[in-house]
Amino acid sequence: MGTKAMSMEIRFAEESDLPALTALINQAFKVEAFFIVRDRLIPEEALEYFRKGRFLLAEENGVLAGVVYVELRGERSYLGLLSVNPDLQKTGLGRRLMAAAEEFAREMGSHHMDLTVVNLRTELPPFYRKLGYTENGTAPIRPEMVPRVTQPCHFIRMTKPLGKG
Repeated sequence: MGTKAMSMEIRFAEESDLPALTALINQAFKVEAFFIVRDRLIPEEALEYFRKGRFLLAEENGVLAGVVYVELRGERSYLGLLSVNPDLQKTGLGRRLMAAAEEFAREMGSHHMDLTVVNLRTELPPFYRKLGYTENGTAPIRPEMVPRVTQPCHFIRMTKPLGKG
């Protein structure tokens, strides 16, 4: 894929990138420490994601700046783990990663992009709404996450039509 967006290079992750992308995701998700115990992603989970989907990485001069995960599921794809280095948040990098993920899914035949956000992250639905996503329901926290959450919570499901490339 390799597109230039400002001075950031966006590319697909390789297995050798998993330690760095796991560290960045955990750094970005530290904001969830008020309701979740443990790092957001452990190496075994990162490898499982890698086997089921693709990570897109944003790098500047070889330094990892952002990550997003895409899982192709036919006409509907799933996007998750959007993470931007905290020092680079609010620079538009998250939007650029989202656009790259949506373009990839569209090119692979998907007509919709789905994502979930935890209801306790009240800042996220408005961010995704600005990018064209709408709420379309809720879902319970995945069973493997239940022991890690310290407050009652659930997922808000959101979707966006991708149109045709």
